[in-house]
Order: sequence, then structure tokens, then C-alpha cells
Amino acid sequence: MGKIQVLDEQLSNMIAAGEVVERPASVVKELLENAIDAGARKIEIEVEEGGLQLIRVVDDGEGMDRDDCLKAFERHATSKIRTPRDLFAIRSLGFRGEALPSIASVSRVEVISTLDSGQIGTRLIVEGGQVKSVADAARVKGTEVCVRDLFYNTPARLKYMKSIATEIGHISDYVNRLALTYPQIAFTLTHNGKELLHTSGDGKLLHVIAAIYGVQTARMMLPIEGESLDFTWRGFLARTEVTRANRSYLSTLVNGRYIRHFGLHNAIMRGYHTLLPVGRYPIVVLQIDMDPTLVDVNVHPAKLEVRFSKEEELCAAIEQSVRDTLRQGLSIVQPLQAERGRDRTKPSAVQAAIDFSMPKPAAFEWDKAGKREGMTPAPPVLPAKLEEPQVISKGMQEMPAVRDQAEAYGAKELKEASPFPPSFQTDAEPEVLPPLQPDAAGREEPAVPIFYPVGQVHGTYIVAQNDTGMYLIDQHAAQERIYYEYFMEKLRGENAASQILLFPHTVECTVAEAERLQNRLELLRSFGLEIEWFGNRTFIVRAHPHWFPEGCELEVIEELIQFVLESGETGEVDLAKMREKAAIMMSCKAAIKANQYLTQAEMESLLNRLRETTSPFTCPHGRPIIIHFSTYDLEKMFKRVM
Repeated sequence: MGKIQVLDEQLSNMIAAGEVVERPASVVKELLENAIDAGARKIEIEVEEGGLQLIRVVDDGEGMDRDDCLKAFERHATSKIRTPRDLFAIRSLGFRGEALPSIASVSRVEVISTLDSGQIGTRLIVEGGQVKSVADAARVKGTEVCVRDLFYNTPARLKYMKSIATEIGHISDYVNRLALTYPQIAFTLTHNGKELLHTSGDGKLLHVIAAIYGVQTARMMLPIEGESLDFTWRGFLARTEVTRANRSYLSTLVNGRYIRHFGLHNAIMRGYHTLLPVGRYPIVVLQIDMDPTLVDVNVHPAKLEVRFSKEEELCAAIEQSVRDTLRQGLSIVQPLQAERGRDRTKPSAVQAAIDFSMPKPAAFEWDKAGKREGMTPAPPVLPAKLEEPQVISKGMQEMPAVRDQAEAYGAKELKEASPFPPSFQTDAEPEVLPPLQPDAAGREEPAVPIFYPVGQVHGTYIVAQNDTGMYLIDQHAAQERIYYEYFMEKLRGENAASQILLFPHTVECTVAEAERLQNRLELLRSFGLEIEWFGNRTFIVRAHPHWFPEGCELEVIEELIQFVLESGETGEVDLAKMREKAAIMMSCKAAIKANQYLTQAEMESLLNRLRETTSPFTCPHGRPIIIHFSTYDLEKMFKRVM
């Protein structure tokens, strides 16, 4: 007698349950997908003990008659597909016909379903995959499914379940994703009698975001939308000051289905570019619609992973759309967001304020060109030592003392002498956000307002002010941004001029590293390094660009060599990414550090150079540069406004 035999239906269903029913959240997922496919507008989910004791899903969608109730628990029975062609244009969430028989094989299931409120419904009980009873039942239109004692007949699977808190966390996470996908459906989730989620089903995605993440987070979201020849997308992105510690807050939804897609997530993160701190991630809800023939959802048992026919085009479009959206939404960090929703025009009580502002000189007026009439400037007194060459820009014309220095020493000469010009021109497409925003008259103005330094805190933060309130500026982050854009411009240049080293620098590697480096010397030369193999494991650097950070030249050279060694094994190097890493590294090394005190002129120059950068809101590592306390914030903190 042969050894191969056909498994019976019950055992086959239990094996299938190992793939489909991984944990209680898998049961919730399958039942909710069925309810949504049935056209439900209201879905209630009740869970007890993390779903192991009870999972109850009630919907008001299209119900089932008795024959369909019985067929639904047969393997590979489905109403979603008819022919093989349907597999290539799937528009429903469930379609395999394995969910209900797999669930019923490892639990006790009760189903009550009615096609119409005026008809007699069906009550079906299935235990361990076997139908125990079929009877008439009274119920309004829709379906109620109760799953009890999950994994009662598979103790090995039950043994490896996590804690109740972990299991309900997985359930809550998936219900949240579905609520974001279908804002037009009212979801209610309760666990052990406690309500965890309630959405109104009014079709407004922002209301769902508020129900899940909180009202304050919802207020910090930016709308995103766009379309291409094959795709359309819409949703919301969190502002850069709202971040989380992991990627689980990135919700990508394709044709009404929550998916996990590495390429899409990376495209979103590339869109944020240098606007996020290292190790932090944004909150994103992105709904993407496309022709079903362009996506294959049948590549994963749980249908969480998909393949796109035009993945490269989709990811490029999403990345650019995220960049464009953030460009419109970038702003200075406001620390007191809790008060942002209030009407500030009508405070309940206002304490009398004392005007501490200095009066403007009345003996002369300033013309539009920034010149003073009727007065000859006195010889300026420059600080004895400047850490950075001073640059006088148009923003300083409104500051008399600094403007006098510019007139005496010649603003033009100072600007030309500085190795760090306030703006850079390039034919290449910028890799950072545009700096200027058009004003009402159509002229382009810097993205941040003019403010004037009044002091320093701990030699680290510059305190500045203007008519709108007080500003705190991280001096290291500010100069990092200035240097970053300067170095990026230099690294984009071709045939950069280098300076010969009086004493060439030698670099030693391992044998394996030396072999790889020999094949990539041209890449290092594109950074302006004159480097050659010196024999065995040694390389010699004879020249480097003159604009390398002073005092850090050798360290920068070694970092660049390390970048090359750590690049892909195939030799295919993303030069743009390497240049960006190098620019970030050099800007960090060159920027002024904390506990370094600056003169008034140095602070003024730094702030004005910052205003003229392309993205003055964050440093290259994504940390905020400027924090703004409005006049209202200050009055609120000091109880002048109650």
C-alpha cells in the first residue's frame, strides 16, 4: 500500500489555520474584511481577554441566507472570484475562501445572519470545523460572528500566545488601519467592556486621525494629494516636529487595503530628507488608488504584502509629492501647541503690559536702500576675533550698528572675502527644499522673518526677538545648515580646485579593504582628493579641496574613504547619497559647538546667513533650529492673559 494519502478536510483546515490564523488579530482581520466586502456602514468589534476568549464582530452589511451560511464554512468557498481572470483584477479584501473554515477549525464559532430585517435569519454553530446546529433566528439586516475559545483544540499554538496586552495591541493596530482606510465606516472597538476606538463614519479622514492619534496630532497634519498617469493618492503627513520612534505609524493603503511595502516606506522617508532627527519617523496616512491589474495582492497568505507593476514610477511620484507637501508646510517650531486652537483675539483677561522696547532714533530716517540721511556714520569697532568671516546681507540693513560696519569696511568686500556666501547658484536640481516664499506683491522673501539677537544662553542658544515674539536658535544646528548647503554646492561642482599638502597623508587599510579601494579611487577623486595606491595596504593623499573644514581635513579624508569602503559590494555607488553624507559629516565638524560664546556681530551674521539658506528650519540631521515663543505665548506663561 502506498505511503501518500489525501488529508481529510478537518485536518486540511487546521493546517491552513496555521497560515491564516496566526493570532487573534488574524481572526479580527478576516472577519472585518468580510464585513467591509458586504457593504457595511457600521461595524462593532467586541473582544475579551485579548481575543482568546471572545471575538464578536457585528455589521449592518449584506447578510447571508441559510445555504450561503453553510457554504461559507466549506474550504475554498467564496463569492469574490469566479474565473482565473478575476485573480488579476481583485477589488475585494477577501477572496481566497479559507478564512472562515480555518477559523472554525480552531475555535467555537456562532454566526447569525439575515438578508433583510423583515426576513427570518439563520443561526449556525460550528465547533472544531464541524457543524453542530442550524436554526432560524431573528436579527436585523447584517451579520454577527462570535468566535470563542480560540485555539482550544491546538494547545501548542495557545501556549505560544503573547500577553493579553500584546494581543489586544495587534488587534487595535489593525482596526486603526482599517478605520483610516475607510473613514466612511463607523468603527467601534471594545476590550473587556472598555472602548478603545470610536469613529463617526462621516467620511473625513482627519476626524479618524484625531480619534486614533489625538486632536493635537491631527492639527499638526498636512494634507497631501496628487496623481500621475497610473496612480492617484491622498492623505495626510505629520509636520516635522511630530515624530515617533518606529515606522509603525506609516500607514500605506492601496485600493482600500492596508499593506506593508518597503519601497513605499523608503520613498516617504526620502521625501522627508533631512527634516527628521536620526531614528525618528513621521505619522503618515497615504491612500493610493490604481488599476487592480497593476498590483498583485496574492503573494502573501495574509495579503499584507503586494507587488506593483510600476513600482519605480510610483515610489518616485510619492517621494516628490511628500517633498512638495512639506515645502508648503515647513515652519518654525511652536512649543505651546496646546494653545493653538484658541481664539487669541478675545482673551478673557489681560494684565496691563509695560513697553520695554527701545525707542527708535528720531534724528534720522532710513530710506529704502538702507542708507541713513543727515548723519555720517562713526568708525565702527569690530570684535577682536571672529570665529567666522562676517557676511553682511540685506536683512542687516535694518540694524544700524551692523550696517555702519558694512559701510565702513565695505559689505561687498566682506561678502566676496567670505568662503561661506549667503546663497548659492547651481544648474543642478537642488536636493533640499527651496528657500524663498513669494510675498503678497509677488516678490520672493526668505522663509523666516528678520529677528535681532539680544543674547546667549549657556553659550549654546541665541536669544532673538522681533515684533512677533521671542526666538531661541540652536547656534550649532544653524551653522550646520549653512555649512551643509555650502558643502553640497561644492561637492556638486566639477573639477574642484585642490591644494597640495606639504606633508602627504597616508592611509592604511586591511588587505581586503585595499583591494576594494583600488577599484574606487576615481570615486574619491570626484570629491577633489588626489589619492593613489602607495603599495601593499597603503594609500597616499597628496591634495584635497581648499574648502575642507579647517583643522578637520585629515579626519574628513578618512571619513570619505570609509564611505567608499562601506558602499555596495557590487561597486554600484549612489554618488548623490555619498555626497550628502559627506556634506552632513563636514558640516557637523565645521560648525560651532555648544558652550562657545559669540559676539553680537557674530550672532547677527549667523542669523542673517541662516535666513538665506534653502531650509532654515532643521539641521541636516533633522533637528529643529529655531523655536518661536509668540507674544501671546509669553503673556500666557506669565499669566498676563488668563
